[in-house]
Amino acid sequence: MTAAPEERPKPIDQYRDIHEILDQIQLRPEMWLRQRSLRDLQSILFGYGVALDVHGLDEEFALWPVGSFARWIEARFGWSMAAGWAVAIEKHADCEEPLNVFFRLLDEYRAS
Repeated sequence: MTAAPEERPKPIDQYRDIHEILDQIQLRPEMWLRQRSLRDLQSILFGYGVALDVHGLDEEFALWPVGSFARWIEARFGWSMAAGWAVAIEKHADCEEPLNVFFRLLDEYRAS
């Protein structure tokens, strides 16, 4: 999922799924997220998931605040998901930037 630094952003109408959107967000987070906010990212992803449901689109979506990605984090680390994965990651990021922790964990989740 890690985007190459020299890669250029794609026009939004060329994204095929959430993973391509996340690749673009990781490539240029400041274009998408105020102050690189993980909670803002979770809000964007929540809206994406709602749009999938509203329009009856068949795309696997694991990034609900308490979806399969959150359950994977909870099982792996024992972190509470009561407030969603963004809050849990922020709480346990220690000195690492929460957005970087998210992308690292997402890569691990997708590989598992």
